[in-house]
Amino acid sequence: MTDIQTFLAQNEEKELLRFSTAGSVDDGKSTLIGRLLADSKNIYEDHLASLKKMVRQDEAPDLAMLLDGLKAEREQGITIDVAYRYFSTPRRKFIIADTPGHEQYTRNMATGASSANLAIVLVDARHGILTQTRRHAFITSLLGIHHLVVAVNKMDMVDFDEQIFDDIRRAFLDYAAKLNVSDIRIVPVSALLGDNVVERSSRTPWYHGQTVLDILEDVQFLTDRNLVDLRFPVQYIIRPRQKERYYAGSVLSGVVRPGDEVLVLPGQNRTRVKSVSSYDGDLDEAYPPMSVSLQLEDEVDVSRGDMIVHPKNLPHVDRRFEAMLVWMDETPMDPSRHYLIKQTTQTARASIDHVDYRIDVDTLHKVGVPHLSLNEIGRVALTSNRALFHDAYQNNRLTGSFILVDYLSNNTVAAGMIIDRLPEDRVPMDVDADSEPRASTARRSSLVDPDHRTERYGQKPCTIWITGLVGSGKSSVTYGLEKVLYEEGYSVVVLDSSVVRSGLSRDLGFSAADQAENLRRVSETARMLNDTGLIVLASFISPSEDGRRQVAERIGTDRYVEVFVDAPMAWCRKHDATGCYEQSDRGLLRNLAGVDYPYEKPRDPAVTVSSETDPVDRSVDRIVALMKEKGYLLPGR
Repeated sequence: MTDIQTFLAQNEEKELLRFSTAGSVDDGKSTLIGRLLADSKNIYEDHLASLKKMVRQDEAPDLAMLLDGLKAEREQGITIDVAYRYFSTPRRKFIIADTPGHEQYTRNMATGASSANLAIVLVDARHGILTQTRRHAFITSLLGIHHLVVAVNKMDMVDFDEQIFDDIRRAFLDYAAKLNVSDIRIVPVSALLGDNVVERSSRTPWYHGQTVLDILEDVQFLTDRNLVDLRFPVQYIIRPRQKERYYAGSVLSGVVRPGDEVLVLPGQNRTRVKSVSSYDGDLDEAYPPMSVSLQLEDEVDVSRGDMIVHPKNLPHVDRRFEAMLVWMDETPMDPSRHYLIKQTTQTARASIDHVDYRIDVDTLHKVGVPHLSLNEIGRVALTSNRALFHDAYQNNRLTGSFILVDYLSNNTVAAGMIIDRLPEDRVPMDVDADSEPRASTARRSSLVDPDHRTERYGQKPCTIWITGLVGSGKSSVTYGLEKVLYEEGYSVVVLDSSVVRSGLSRDLGFSAADQAENLRRVSETARMLNDTGLIVLASFISPSEDGRRQVAERIGTDRYVEVFVDAPMAWCRKHDATGCYEQSDRGLLRNLAGVDYPYEKPRDPAVTVSSETDPVDRSVDRIVALMKEKGYLLPGR
């Protein structure tokens, strides 16, 4: 092996530390990083020479110019975008994210620091702890960064005064006691002159700690990785040969070895790992952040977005959860809209049920707000249209994080950190956190035997759930079915949007959260009416397959009969008597299924009828025939 090959091999084996920097305007972030690069011999000589030409011969070169690459940054003397730099020492490799510190670029700071193992926050020794300093420390804690270096910069401008440093140190530690950061180091530095950055300074004999580079080289960050909870989201399937399947992805946490028993979510299929492979061949084990392919012993159904885990160590599998959200889009949050949520390798549709509060990151006070705007951080409750496999962010940063995407513009609008599962007693629209706790109630059983109700009414209770697009002909089928059943002597009740919205749900709008709450109320009402022995005909768009599944679970799958009224969009538009499509086209109506977001056709409805090809009476006859076949309509009426 040649010398260059030996060098490259040794360099490849070095640990990689990712760290970010932040500070207020003119605190010297870029100068500090420039000093790290220059004094660790990671700047090309021609770069350094070009910087020296920009200043007088007796002046030190402006090392910040190495980082502030945008013209606007150089003109303003501030960092706007996230600048990434790479350097190495004989002991480690480093990737630096120089992030903006001022308030209007909070989103940039969160982006740059999201993958960091360590953060450096700069404090100007002349000004001490500022609100911006507290902001940076809070975001560091929020992002789950366990190692924090506070560089008290510009000590040369306060004559390296020990008392000033001690005052800043005490003030910062008092504030940091409220945060979840376990390792805090505070270093007096002069980035301009190089004191305590790479080399120890003779001008701070009272400081006995490490230099900034010493800390970067020595900090033990590998123990921060979660090696307990196996989380392997499947990214894609590889089929090199006809009968072989490999499932490729990154090990986000935990360790996986050949022979391990594993469980594939969501299908709950158990099997064992046959092999673990990488580009270099088969491996004895894989761990974070390795990208590998797993071959399983059994043929099980595995798709992109599924997750392979150990059966005795499962993530949360939930549709509802709470999270801290950093809003990153210039357009403020609109809780009435749907967004796409991307978490690990899963993509789903999500709605924001409510905003609990916004954090004032200067004071850590909680402020009640209806929505979040650009660069604001708050706690929200979300609901996705299908279950996500996740952990709390504090336990697993990779499975506990996600982004929200505007499905129309494809812009990333927010980054989130999952706090935990939404408690069972919290449902969409339950936003009054300060209200008194509700009294505990126990549901009592009726004294009337259900069989006696069946005998009296000559029917078994059920809910015929009729779903389809606006204008598909749901109402015609529903009321036609009601008329036939009534004329045959059966007791039946109709629930549709016009009935429910004028009374039971008159307080609800048409946001994603309100629509979810509307279906919850309707399904609960249908269940209660079924309990009294009545047949319910429920006509609602209910566009989500998962939403309809929840309705069936509330009502009872033995009582739930799904009818799909199928019709092409063009036919629906032509026969729409409500004017919804016209209002949507004019921008007066939002969140219309089939227009603003997809309508998910039922996978396996009990009956499918077509308004385009079948007259209403024929569709009604088919539904009645099915109800008799299933025993809901007893003979002899």
